[in-house]
Amino acid sequence: MEKEQLGIVLAEMFPALEINTSGENLRIKAEATAIHKIATTLRDDNRFQFDYLFNFYGIDREDRFSLIYGLESTQLGHFLVLETDLADHDNPVIDTVSDLWKTANFQEREVYDLMGVKFTNHPDLRRLFLEDGWGFPLRKDYKDDINFIER
Repeated sequence: MEKEQLGIVLAEMFPALEINTSGENLRIKAEATAIHKIATTLRDDNRFQFDYLFNFYGIDREDRFSLIYGLESTQLGHFLVLETDLADHDNPVIDTVSDLWKTANFQEREVYDLMGVKFTNHPDLRRLFLEDGWGFPLRKDYKDDINFIER
């Protein structure tokens, strides 16, 4: 299925999605509360079969966090970028997708460790690189009192 066709089917299933087919890959943007439901559909529906989360990262946009999920269907050979924003910059929380894709386990832990985004229902949400109490160095408001680095 081509990205335009994928976009049409997804728009019918989830009318609230923002869909962009102008780039190389289909990009869809959803509300954070709908991410797990949409991700489950993308993985389980035979028309999509997105069985591989190949990339996941967060962006601090100062007033909100953006989370970007790169998905691939290894069976059908198509790609998709799923995006969402977390409006609560002080306490960013979203449901985990580690129950859908095992690769999300460490990718979510990395985003938690470096940005402070919490993933509800994650099986092992703890710091991956830094010690507890260190802060979140990829946040734009991070201040490093030891090395005097400010963003």
